[in-house]
Amino acid sequence: MDSREIHMSQSDLFSWNMERDPVLRSTIVSALILDSEPDWDRLLQTMDRGTRVVPRLRHRLIAAPLGLAPPRWVLDPDFDLSWHVRRSALPEPASPAEVLEFVRTEAMTGFDPARPLWRSTLLSGSAGAGCALVLTVHHSLTDGIGGIQIATALLDFDRAGTDRGHPSEPRGDPESALRDIVSWNVAVGSDLVVSGVRSTPPTIRRALADPARAVREGTALAGSLVRLARPITTTLSPVMTRRSLGRRVAVLDVPLERLRGAARAAGCTLNDAFLTAVAIGLRTYHRHHGAKLDQLRVTMPISLRTPDDPLGGNRITLARFALPVDLDETGELMRAVDAAVAAWRREPAIPLSGAVAAVLNRLPARLLTGLLKHVDFVASNVPGSPVPLYIAGARIDRMYSFGPTIGTAVNVTLTSHAGICYVGINADTAAVPDTDTLTECLATGFATVLELGTERAAVPGPESREDVDSQPSYPAFRHR
Repeated sequence: MDSREIHMSQSDLFSWNMERDPVLRSTIVSALILDSEPDWDRLLQTMDRGTRVVPRLRHRLIAAPLGLAPPRWVLDPDFDLSWHVRRSALPEPASPAEVLEFVRTEAMTGFDPARPLWRSTLLSGSAGAGCALVLTVHHSLTDGIGGIQIATALLDFDRAGTDRGHPSEPRGDPESALRDIVSWNVAVGSDLVVSGVRSTPPTIRRALADPARAVREGTALAGSLVRLARPITTTLSPVMTRRSLGRRVAVLDVPLERLRGAARAAGCTLNDAFLTAVAIGLRTYHRHHGAKLDQLRVTMPISLRTPDDPLGGNRITLARFALPVDLDETGELMRAVDAAVAAWRREPAIPLSGAVAAVLNRLPARLLTGLLKHVDFVASNVPGSPVPLYIAGARIDRMYSFGPTIGTAVNVTLTSHAGICYVGINADTAAVPDTDTLTECLATGFATVLELGTERAAVPGPESREDVDSQPSYPAFRHR
């Protein structure tokens, strides 16, 4: 195996170092709401197969001596599936709120660093929710898209399921810290040399052919690197300013096609419609608290995943930038959001985020918390399966993901599944002490965006109007 894959990436190491401040923990919690209780033996077989398809699920982290290389992933010789896959009955009378309460405690619970960084719990006995499977993973194991890829490789398309065989148990190489450290440094050094050799002649040719352009490109790259790594010392929000270890979670359900229709009406993307709904919701929340604002700063994951990347793994970079929130016309606001996002996706420094993280990892962690702790919110859009999925004979009716706040006031994560956008809200209780109010405001934001699509789709005549409510159907399963 490539020695660089054995060791934590520089971007993951940056997040790992940040967790010395527990406010910046990178824990992802997903709640799969099932229509029935899955067969326990089949569930164990599915999870065991998952640890074979994605061997990282059987690995734990070992720190390198003197920090000469990032921590390395080593097969856990004491791996015990029964510790990672658990089941529990909710207390009677149970309701969906009890599932969210369990999610909340999972989001606030750290991992045992001596074990692989994940766990799952089957919760039964929830009235109106059938059953729930709660999955808790550290962000270094996977990002959102990687998690969906893993799920697609493991889940079924019907109750009967498909026999996909039983992969062999992962085998670990004999532990040799010195060998791995040397291999990692040689590999990284070789990459730098090869990259330099390949890029130097074209760079020289471009500089000689068009010196002015070369200067502009160099200046643009330098400015982009500054924007990517610069410390942020104050929030743009005058309301959501405090940070703590407390968390509250809530959920919303939004029709996927109607959200797409709203995006098309404005000539934008689904992600733009999602971000606009969140921006309107947060603007409404601030107005509720008597505050007016022009912008909010968001942390948005940008995927760097390629078709050749293995299942799992964290292949994202975090872009931090200001989003406009003060435009009252929904379509105009969505197009302004689209422009802000597009500008960041084109930033020259984005492909160099790993190198930037490598530099930052050399600095004391306490100096770097300002990079994330003064951002206002996180927003993440994860495309899921367009068709129903099953696990161990149970149908997955709803799929909510609760991303880490990583020092912001709130994380809003949208996961699309079988025609519905399931929105998970994870709020810092010091920044947002009234999660119910925030949830209502975000519901208003989505309703406003959906209304844009309804207005553009409507033509004269009652037969042309959609016979549905413009409000997202969030009350069925939400924060109590």
